[in-house]
Amino acid sequence: MQPVNEFKSKSGLKRIFSAFFYSLDGLKAAWRHEHAFRQELGLFVVGTAIALLLRISAFEKLVLIGVLLLVLIVELINSALEAVVDRISLDRHPLSKNAKDFGSAAVLLTCILAFATWAVVLFNRFY
Repeated sequence: MQPVNEFKSKSGLKRIFSAFFYSLDGLKAAWRHEHAFRQELGLFVVGTAIALLLRISAFEKLVLIGVLLLVLIVELINSALEAVVDRISLDRHPLSKNAKDFGSAAVLLTCILAFATWAVVLFNRFY
């Protein structure tokens, strides 16, 4: 017999509210336990303020803020992956290392994308 998942038994607005509060719990946990998330959130706040102050189009502002938000999203996915790997076993294993390295590489590539996006938009604005 399958264990009952309390979240799956809810429907309608109750499910939406539950999902929202579970998501807030995830953000709080990331803030408490993930140093990289706190750093990236700080960059997101500063970057968002800068993007809003720049004299660029609304679309360019959206792109600059969106790519910073994407870094946070990928960091959360990476943190979830690391938590699952650690939940399975804290023993060192090549597959566990690969999983964590793949997640880390995804964050790195997203950061490179963010940097390149900002560079192109700022270059076009000022040169």
